[in-house]
Amino acid sequence: MHIRFDVPADPAYPGRVAAALSSVRLRRFTLIGAALAAAGAAGLLVSWGGRLSSLWLVLLVGGLLSMLYAPWVRWRARRRSDDYAVEGGYDITDDNIMMRSGSESGGIAWDGVARVREAGDFWIVYVGRMPATVIPRWLMSPGDAETLRAFMAARGLLAPR
Repeated sequence: MHIRFDVPADPAYPGRVAAALSSVRLRRFTLIGAALAAAGAAGLLVSWGGRLSSLWLVLLVGGLLSMLYAPWVRWRARRRSDDYAVEGGYDITDDNIMMRSGSESGGIAWDGVARVREAGDFWIVYVGRMPATVIPRWLMSPGDAETLRAFMAARGLLAPR
């Protein structure tokens, strides 16, 4: 397998990458926030006007703020990353993933990849428990994307469809 594609110098691209990577880490804030908000709302309904109503209100507000944290982080990441738009590309083989961006380049050996997760238009590549890079599927030809999907599924990195 040898897949090569370019990444254009699109100002929106770094923000999309940041949003994809942050969605992995920030999902728990939304889930915890929803649980806190639900507990707070239920507690307020049950003890309306009682001694513990302020506790339930704090849980409700804390839950709502926790749920708003993930969209806020994604918005900031997109806003800050507008200046990082440079041309780059990927060169993916059976042995490794090579990435270049501007004057920098780096690579990840497939032997070091623990898993790959789909997030929107990206595959997020994990080395250990940490997301190491993303592979933008929409910049690849459909045939190359399917070849890479089959390769990752055969290695047990990505769940087959």
